[in-house]
Amino acid sequence: MNLPPMLKGESVTRLIQGAAAGAVIAMIVGFSWGGWTLQSKAQKLADQKASDAVVAALTPICVDKFKQASDAKTSLAALKAVDSWQRDSFVTKGGWATFPGNEPNRDVADACAKVLDDMK
Repeated sequence: MNLPPMLKGESVTRLIQGAAAGAVIAMIVGFSWGGWTLQSKAQKLADQKASDAVVAALTPICVDKFKQASDAKTSLAALKAVDSWQRDSFVTKGGWATFPGNEPNRDVADACAKVLDDMK
């Protein structure tokens, strides 16, 4: 049986070739199916989870601020009259998605508008 030229030679050379091939295969399997991630991807996922948690925590406060306003019924009717893609701007302009020491949070405004739109 004729071996390919890569497999002929000293055992040390073949050992190094095998180790390199094994490392490449381990990386392919690890990143494809093993759940390995790069630090940049892990950081991006962590940032997204943190942002989602902030939105989930602040949305009920936004809804409560909206309900506690003196003109809540009128504002709710006006919110429902606005196009769905402009409702987050309506909530932001109303100040319900603005929290002390921060700028208005557009994601919170969007989530708040969705909750308010489902209200009767």
